[in-house]
Amino acid sequence: MDAQHMAQVREKATLFYERARQCADRVPVKARIILALFLVAAMFMAIHTALTAKDASLHFKLQHEFRNARVSVWVDDDLAYSATIAGFTKKKFGLIPTDSVQGNLSQIIPVRSGQHDIRLRIEPDDATMQEDSIRGDFADYTERDLAISARHSGLSLSWQGTGKTAIERASTFGWLSQYAGSLILTITGSIMSALAGYAIKELPARLRSMSDSAPKTESPSSVGLSSCLGSA
Repeated sequence: MDAQHMAQVREKATLFYERARQCADRVPVKARIILALFLVAAMFMAIHTALTAKDASLHFKLQHEFRNARVSVWVDDDLAYSATIAGFTKKKFGLIPTDSVQGNLSQIIPVRSGQHDIRLRIEPDDATMQEDSIRGDFADYTERDLAISARHSGLSLSWQGTGKTAIERASTFGWLSQYAGSLILTITGSIMSALAGYAIKELPARLRSMSDSAPKTESPSSVGLSSCLGSA
């Protein structure tokens, strides 16, 4: 019984393959080439997405003494985070208000592995704008902590924790992934441009050939006129 069932399955698979091959043979060669180019472009885009995925993270912890301020964080000149922060009046013994203000902010930003320049800007409502930057290496699938202290006297940034061995390997891979990502985007753009040019060139000719090959039908009025002339 099992052998008979397997034989039927093989027969159906063979029939399906033959029908699929016949349908494929009816597809024009140019259409096959276009489909193959689209598949290659999609593959390149998938590889680029995999190489440029943000597989690390920046965890910055900010302490400030401003009542209201705007904080912005750039990663390699790309704005990665921006928000308004607020501070609260400090109290002695938890009861007596003072003139001091304190606020905290903790935020995680996804980044790609490799070396990055981190730039932070604080724009308080009641003080001058402050800005500082720091460079760091990010190992893949890891998180780095950045401690930030923003006071009226100045702004300071410092890394917390180490991991030099893994970070050096991630730096090399990060450079390679950026180079490969640029190359893949260039190749994909060239393929898409070629496809667009081919479509613009061939589509009008294809439409004209289809319209020329379409059968011309006579209108009812012309048919009636010809019949009348024939009877006359």
